[in-house]
Amino acid sequence: MNFLAHAFLSFNDPQVLTGNLISDFVKGKARYSYRPGIQKGISLHRDIDRITDTHPEITKAKNLFRPAYGLYASAITDVCLDFFLANDRTRFASQSSLLSFSLNCYSQVSPYINECPEKFRNSFSKMQEYNWLYNYQFEWAIERSLAGLVKRSKYMTNHQPAFRLFTDNLAILQRHYENFFPYLQHEAQQLFHDAIET
Repeated sequence: MNFLAHAFLSFNDPQVLTGNLISDFVKGKARYSYRPGIQKGISLHRDIDRITDTHPEITKAKNLFRPAYGLYASAITDVCLDFFLANDRTRFASQSSLLSFSLNCYSQVSPYINECPEKFRNSFSKMQEYNWLYNYQFEWAIERSLAGLVKRSKYMTNHQPAFRLFTDNLAILQRHYENFFPYLQHEAQQLFHDAIET
């Protein structure tokens, strides 16, 4: 899952949210240098990724992109799934509720930003400036995210085929999202409560 999903599955806990968002920027034993709440967020992020990567619905979604993009199909699918979450009216009843959620996330992470890896700090600055979490509801923002993915990757050279596969398969990807996300939310909520209790 991408930034919006990881933020949503942090269940309004600022330190868990921070850890959930920085996890991909934290390597090896560096995770243990963070305060316990952030460590729990890092662990939750990795559990969410594990559940996502092994679920049959997500495997089917990735298969739409795999012929053209190989191993990058996972990252592309993660970006695309945030579009469906942002437009999920059972989770965000309106655009204004998505906006409130997004602004609240930025304010919750801000007190911990100086503890975060430099690369995340740079991304977070852009996330706030361009309000990524809110804009994932728009197709143009997904295209922009895919273009950013190409810039950061070694072997992807063109995001346009990925974007066309996304727009051409919206209905199919929507069904995969609907068949998967309630399960992921339930599992993540249990993991969150288990982590908070320890």
